[in-house]
Amino acid sequence: MTHLTRRQFLATGSAACAMASVGFFRCSEQQPNAKTIPLGLQLYSVRHDCEKDLVATIKQVAEIGYQGVEFAGFYNYTAKDIKAILDDHGLLCCGSHTQLADLAPETIDATIEFNAILGNKYLIVPWLPEERRQTVQDWIKLASDFNALAEKAKTHAMRVGYHNHDFEFKPLEGQLPWDVFAQYTDKDVILQLDTGNCGIGGGDALATLVKYPGRAVTIHLKEYSATNPNAILGEGDIPWKQVFTFCETQGATEWYIIEEEKDIYPPLEAVAKCYANFQSLQS
Repeated sequence: MTHLTRRQFLATGSAACAMASVGFFRCSEQQPNAKTIPLGLQLYSVRHDCEKDLVATIKQVAEIGYQGVEFAGFYNYTAKDIKAILDDHGLLCCGSHTQLADLAPETIDATIEFNAILGNKYLIVPWLPEERRQTVQDWIKLASDFNALAEKAKTHAMRVGYHNHDFEFKPLEGQLPWDVFAQYTDKDVILQLDTGNCGIGGGDALATLVKYPGRAVTIHLKEYSATNPNAILGEGDIPWKQVFTFCETQGATEWYIIEEEKDIYPPLEAVAKCYANFQSLQS
């Protein structure tokens, strides 16, 4: 199968066994507060494994101990088939990275129907075309568009959000695009902070969370290190315990979602290591 770039992929829609016995966060009914926020995996982390065998990959993700998965493509499976796979392995859908094109007036109803079957409440836009984010006014217009999408999704008990890369934390006309977007969007719009991407762009993940409490309803846990480009979760500069404390007390965070894409280790090994490090950070 041809390997896709991240943008193309998104546009188309040993350690594990040892950790499977941990059984951490197994109650899906828990409310988000101290030590009970469940942990999911962004499947982009293991995309090549998913391309080869989605069922086997989801099985291994569940065995590691993850409670949910966030999709970044559906590999030509139907929503009913994916829901059955998740149910078979005791996993929840904790989000889908959904292109803006799939939230257009002519496609949004089908997108909502598909995600409703999955039991997914979080429609997160993972990328913005460059031509739509050239100026501060562009970001204000995007915020208005997201507000309208959030209103539509709300009628179906879903939420719409946006996932950052690095450019949102680089000054544009004297302002940070992330700040502009946050200030002009309603509180119902999820600000899915990717902590690693934030650091790469020059931002401070903890300070950004604190600035917008209650907006990181789902958050991507990704390491950032100024000195070690190979650092995975727990091995870099992000003050994870402070991040977790904020999410568990003021963040209104409903899901932690690990995303690891450095390719330092084989993907399933990498996400197993991240899971183990997360457990250590929680102790």
